[in-house]
Amino acid sequence: MIGQQRHRVVVIGAGFGGKYATRALRNAPADVTVVNGTNHHVFEPLIYQVATGVLSPGEVATPVRELFRRQRNTQTLLGWATDVDTGNRTVTATVPGGLPYQVPYDTLIVAAGTTQSYFGNDRFAEHTISLKSVDDAVELRSKILTAFEMAELETDPAAAGRWLTFVIVGAGPTGVELAGQIAEIAHRTLPGEYRRIDPSRARIVLIDAVDRILPTFSAGSSAAAAARLRKIGVEIRVGARVTDVDATGVQLAGGERIEAMIRVWSAGVAAPPLAARIAAATGAPTDRSGRIRVEPDLTVPGHPEIFVVGDLASLDGLPGVAQVSIQGGTYAGRTIRRRLAGKPAGRPFHYFDKGNIATVSRFSAVADLRGLRLTGLAGWLLWLGVHWAYLPKGRNRASSLIRWAVTFLGRGRPERAVTARQAGIAAAPPAEGSFPAGRAREAVPAAVPHPR
Repeated sequence: MIGQQRHRVVVIGAGFGGKYATRALRNAPADVTVVNGTNHHVFEPLIYQVATGVLSPGEVATPVRELFRRQRNTQTLLGWATDVDTGNRTVTATVPGGLPYQVPYDTLIVAAGTTQSYFGNDRFAEHTISLKSVDDAVELRSKILTAFEMAELETDPAAAGRWLTFVIVGAGPTGVELAGQIAEIAHRTLPGEYRRIDPSRARIVLIDAVDRILPTFSAGSSAAAAARLRKIGVEIRVGARVTDVDATGVQLAGGERIEAMIRVWSAGVAAPPLAARIAAATGAPTDRSGRIRVEPDLTVPGHPEIFVVGDLASLDGLPGVAQVSIQGGTYAGRTIRRRLAGKPAGRPFHYFDKGNIATVSRFSAVADLRGLRLTGLAGWLLWLGVHWAYLPKGRNRASSLIRWAVTFLGRGRPERAVTARQAGIAAAPPAEGSFPAGRAREAVPAAVPHPR
């Protein structure tokens, strides 16, 4: 057990903010404890590729203990942080199964990230899937691939059409990248493998209430991405607001309804419940998403011992992108080191905007880099290099390159296996004689549940 005499730093969350904050504390005269709800760090910019069968979960998820194995002043604890006692300076966390425990701190770094926002319509969560975790990605992959299987079983063209319609709500980078990859699956990977349906006739609909896709990008990049998406068969509906979602489709303002069995929600973010607990305990103000408004040095007002970094920090309109988390985490870690060394406070946190980049489809991406705009193949090559460079070293980089080659140079999808449990289908074989040899099943059995 790490000694308790030195300064104690607790880091909540092992995403980009928590990871880089902890790394900045390497060799610091402090005992660091990382509390994370899963045993892995997720490389979120590539999680959509798990959902579309390009990468395996292991290529975007690295064990937290492996990340900090050589950092001798750091220990990792599994648990979801649920409360912070600012008076006694303790963090309460809960392990899987519900058992709570407490961790004392002298300095706290909150890098808990955000959750999906449904803009006050939380009932939408019941009938959509978001893309925030490895579990979400694996579930979505199973639903995408199973949808084609279910369409093949249908004898009613309208029912088959519902299975072959994919609605993505939210036209930011995640929505754009996901729509592009589903189109690639339908048009490049699956044609020729089915006998009753034509996968290339799948309908992929990208919806957003804003006036253009990729609204944080330049107008030129947004237009280039939209043109490419339309070319590969994606239907773009901007200026369209979703008013309801149910088990078989989405309702738009104005009365239009889109029948779709697969519905993905990637619009908006909200602070997790922990943010409200911290705000209540410290009196810190929050923004309309529930994120904590922080001081210029990323500390909570009146509580210089508590840093909030990444997506959970609200400061001068910082965007919710990975680079903000990386730079904020590094800044918090270095600030703590300065304090422990008795040095005066450094400069306020300043975000260095390196630009935006999003892949649209095979060999096509858009990038806005401080006045330089790249589209098409040039943007895609830059996207490939940037993401490869930020992946954890070793096996993740090597295996990802191989899988990208299989997917982008060929037509394959290395990760297409769907287990019976993931598909929601009973694993037991049918009773003997129920389906005579040589006869195709003519209808979807009523017992087979539709994916959410």
